[in-house]
Amino acid sequence: MASRNVLRGLERGSDLNAAGEPAVTSPKDIVLNAWKTFSSRDADRIAALFTEDAEWIAPKDNATAIALDHTDHMVGARQIARFIAQEMHRMFSEVDIAFRGIHADGDVVIVEERMRATLPGGKPYENDYCFVFTVAGDRIREVREYMDTRKGWRMVFGEGA
Repeated sequence: MASRNVLRGLERGSDLNAAGEPAVTSPKDIVLNAWKTFSSRDADRIAALFTEDAEWIAPKDNATAIALDHTDHMVGARQIARFIAQEMHRMFSEVDIAFRGIHADGDVVIVEERMRATLPGGKPYENDYCFVFTVAGDRIREVREYMDTRKGWRMVFGEGA
């Protein structure tokens, strides 16, 4: 089944720059634009959101990393973009993201969300996440990802896992 991304809670005005893209002026705007761009699954556009040495740090040995035989600590814009655009969709289809809160303080933006998706074999997946983004200039330098790892493990590998 084709993957679809539904990003609820990101409705904003239509401020566009000269290129016809959303004008981003603050770390919060940069992160909101990133979430919209993630749903495009365009690795080049996604990579452009991050500094070349960006890091995405998820909980060690989380179910997604184990199931996909993937690192839980990605380094570099290209590796991060490839995961978002392609690799995560080997595990999650029909992705539905509902934002619960977006909080900014200086160059740090915290995003609280619930992700629902379909796992291989048709099983449902639902988990709450918290992402802490650090922005440097007009790009994302670091993402620290938090989730209910036990719940994720049970949904991916079953109750007895």
